[in-house]
Formats: sequence, structure tokens, C-alpha cells
Amino acid sequence: MMEVREHREDLVRRLPALRLSFLIVVVLVASCYWFVQVVHGTYYRERAENNRLRKAPIKAPRGLIYDREDRPLVENVPSYRLLINRSLSADVAGSVEFAAAILGRRSEDLERALAGPKGSSRFKPVLLAENLSLAEVARFSVEALEHPEFEIDVEHLRLYRHGPLTAHVLGYLGEASERELRQAEGSLAAGDLVGRRGVEQSHDAILRGRDGERVVVVDSRGRLREEHGNRLSSSGRDVRLTLDLDLQQEAARYFADRVGAAVVLNPNTGEILAFVSAPSYNPNAFARRLERGEWGEIVNAPHNPLQNRVIQSVYSPGSVFKIVVAIAGLEEGIVDQNDRLFCTGATRIYNRRFRCWNSRGHGSVNLHQAIQKSCDVYFYHLGQKLGIEKIAEYARRLGLESATGIDLAGEKRGLVPDLDWSLNTRRTPWYPGETISVAIGQGPLLVTPLQLASLMATVANGGYRVQPHLVRGDSPPRHEPVATDLASLEVVRKALWAVVNDRGTGAVARLEGVDIAGKTGTVQVVEQKTWIDSGELPLEQRDHAWFGSYAPSDAAELVVVVFVEHGGKGSEQAAPLARILYEKYFSKANDTRDLS
Repeated sequence: MMEVREHREDLVRRLPALRLSFLIVVVLVASCYWFVQVVHGTYYRERAENNRLRKAPIKAPRGLIYDREDRPLVENVPSYRLLINRSLSADVAGSVEFAAAILGRRSEDLERALAGPKGSSRFKPVLLAENLSLAEVARFSVEALEHPEFEIDVEHLRLYRHGPLTAHVLGYLGEASERELRQAEGSLAAGDLVGRRGVEQSHDAILRGRDGERVVVVDSRGRLREEHGNRLSSSGRDVRLTLDLDLQQEAARYFADRVGAAVVLNPNTGEILAFVSAPSYNPNAFARRLERGEWGEIVNAPHNPLQNRVIQSVYSPGSVFKIVVAIAGLEEGIVDQNDRLFCTGATRIYNRRFRCWNSRGHGSVNLHQAIQKSCDVYFYHLGQKLGIEKIAEYARRLGLESATGIDLAGEKRGLVPDLDWSLNTRRTPWYPGETISVAIGQGPLLVTPLQLASLMATVANGGYRVQPHLVRGDSPPRHEPVATDLASLEVVRKALWAVVNDRGTGAVARLEGVDIAGKTGTVQVVEQKTWIDSGELPLEQRDHAWFGSYAPSDAAELVVVVFVEHGGKGSEQAAPLARILYEKYFSKANDTRDLS
């Protein structure tokens, strides 16, 4: 009896500990329940709801782009994509084989599309194929009951109606990078397309619009049961350009077998009417996902078609730069329009012989005739008197080595050399003999075709810098007066008229009924110690050709700058296109006046 009593007493002593342990367990369970149901109740209810609700983005149609006459340059076209929901397929491999048979593709190619999303939810549809034909879409729709795992999705692809013709103006689209996604702060999602190059890039936020969202109710197998709610998308805004498609086509046609650039702009407003960089590329190739081999073909194509030569390539301006030197000489009082110099075809300066482009020489010439006939010897001596610092001062005053402010990304500033540049960049002093080369637009002096167009606009409109632009209505035109004497400018303007209309170097650009003023330029690519025709040299060693111009000379409406890489003489290769463009523009203008 003693042993039983002791055993009972031992159990009684343990009961409080058991009760306490049980109470602790109950409290822990209740605490966990309270934590899940109350503290994080909203979170878990949303998770449970999301297992039932499926969200799908509704992509906003991108804004369209038109030329100045409201002719479409870029449109959106529907493209059909095939998605597969693996959770609805009892045999994914069999489903892939079924799809391959309809699409006429290999099963291995489609299976490769499924390799990317490994580890992702089986309930999330995966892109299997793009660019389906209407017949293929119809076939999958007919088989929808037996193959519910397939879904047809519609997206809008960009169609660049004129392909390479407007590629450097418009650009193309590409998937947003991780950096762009971070900077967008939620306005972009992975896989979204954003502008790459051209107007597509510079006005991406306007063109893109705002995506919507579609919410549907699905069952446990992911099958659609009903619509739960939609948030409509907002289309992107349309953009209208200053571009004149007719002038653009004429310029592009001329450059079909040439390398170079052409710019046409209004010198009073800065509106760009033509903008051509050659060679070009087809932006429609980027509307779909490029294969690595296709991208390689574009990148490695001859003459780099992706390079926008209008704003991203810099060249020596050749004799077009004599405009700047002439204005500097007149304003500094170093020369007047009556000062004469005798050109024999060559001259000796700093104990070095410098040749004129005309081996026979030009005889006795004043400033007007030196511009008209593009006499190098005259400008060698004028450049020597001015010095590199004064030349650089006036070049910068007239807009060189400055961005024009065009509404495109990637514009280069060019280079105007001076003493400080030589010391800081080359670590060598500037040699006086280099000034002689710069005086005729050669040496380390570099400009873009657009900068030369801006310079010609300043001369044409009487001394104002305007901001070139491609998009209409962004902001009122910017006019900045240039500190230059109108009398000096008028001397140069009369000489530029003579270049085209009075047996000057630009006579090939002469057009009956239109007074065109201009300046030819020929830039040596390799040093030539004798008078030779660069056309006899290998292509990569031939001279570059320039022609900068405006018309009418007394009340300019248009500036045309043409650059032909390794084209030879500016008078032979660049000036003819300018004449074509002026003829097209003024014939259209006259037709419009007749109709009104």
C-alpha cells in the first residue's frame, strides 16, 4: 500500500507541470492563429485571392508618327502570338508536337522556347511562337476544346512604312534594360519595349502611353471562369514631324549607292525637312526578336549603317569653312572686300609650300572672287594674319564645336582646335603651319553635317542661330543673335551667290528661277604632294565632297547641306543633289501657291 500511495503522490506532483505545458501549447497555437489571421490576415487573404484571380497586362497601342503633311511614317500592326499554359496539358511534349505540326516547325525549336522559364509557375502561360498567320490562328481556335492549354495573344508591332528611308530619323524599339526598369520606378515592366535611337527614343514617354490590366477568375486548374475587372489602357500620343517625305525620298534615292549625309532645314524656324544618313538599315527587322546572326549582319555591314552620320560623324568641313574665315577677316579689319592677292597656284609660308586646288592659279583675286572661285592661296594668307585663336573664336561664335540642340540623342559637338586644345589634348604646342591648313577647313577641325547646316542657316537668315528640330510643336523656335556685323555678312552672302550663279565652283547647282547661294568643299583624306585627281586613288583615299547652300539668296526659305564620303569634288558629287532638292521644294511650293 505504501508503494501505491507514493506512486500517486509522484503523479500528483507532476500534474501542475503537465497543466503548464498544455497551457503553453494552447497559448502558442492561439498566438500563431492570431498572428496569421489578424496581424497578417490581409496579406494571406490577398495571396489566396491571387490563387483565384489572374492578372494580364493590356498593352497600350504606341502613338503613330506622321510627316509634316500628315502622311504616316510609323503604324501599329497586329501580330498573333501562341502561348501555352502547361498546367492545362496532361502531356506537354504531346502538346508541343501538336503545335509544331500546325506551325510547320520542328518540335525541338518550340521546346527551346520552354527551356527559359524552368522553375516558373506552371500556371503562367509561356510564349511558344510569334507572328502566326491568320490560318494558324484559326486552326488553334478550332482545336480550343481539345487543347485548352493553348492561348492566342495579340500584340501590336511597329511597321516603319518606308524602312531604311527614315530609319535614322525614327529609330526602332527594343526591350527595356534593367537600368531602364530601375529608372522607370514602376512605369515599365520586364519585356516592355522602349525607343531605341531617333524620335522613338527622344519622345518615348509621349509615344508609349499607359498599359491597362485584365483580371479574370480561374479555377484550381487555371481555367478561365469569368471576368473580374479591367483597367483600360491609354494609347500613346501621336507625333508629327517637320519632315517632308518627298524631299526625304529624293535625298535617299541619290544616296542609294553613296555614303554620306544630307540635311534640309528652314533657316528661320529650324524645322528639318530632310535628314538622310547613308547607308541605312531596315528598322522593321527590330520589330521582332532578332537572332544573334541577324544582329551580327547589321553590326558588321560595310560602312556601319547604324551610324547616324548627320549628327554622330565628324569631318573636316573643307572650303565651306572659308565662310567663317572670311567673316573673321572682315570683322577684325584684317581684310576688306577690295584687298587683292595674286594666286599662281601655290605659295610659300613658314618655309613650306602650300598648293591651291587650281594648279594654274587664279591670278589677282579679291575676297569676293576668292570665295567665288574657292582660292586656297588667298585664304592661306588670310588665315596666317588671323591666327588660330581668332579663327577659333569666330568658329565658336558661329556655332561650331557646340551641340545644335536637335531633339535626337547622341549628337556630337565636333572640334575647333586652338592653342589650349593642342597643349591639353596632344601635349604639344600648336605650330603656325597648322593654322594654314585650318584656314581652308582641313587639319584637326571637325564638324557634323548638321552643324554646317546650322552655320549656313545663320548666314542665310542674317545672323541668328536657330535650333534644328524634327518634332513639330515641342517649343517655339529659338533665335539667338550672333555677334556679327551685318555688313560683313552681306559681303560674304554676295560672294556665295556668285559661287553658284556667276561661274563659281558651285555652278552645277544653278537653278533657273531660283537664286541659290552656296559654297563647295573638297577635303583631302590623305596628303597629296602634287596635283592629282583623287578619283584615281583607291576609294578609301579619295577626297570627301561638301556643298552648303541656301535659297532664295535674298529671303532664304531653305538650307541644303550635302556631304558625300570619299565622293571626290564637292562641285561634282554634292552640289547636284542640292539642285535636285531645291527643284523639288520650289516646284511643290509653286503648286501650292497656284492651288490657293
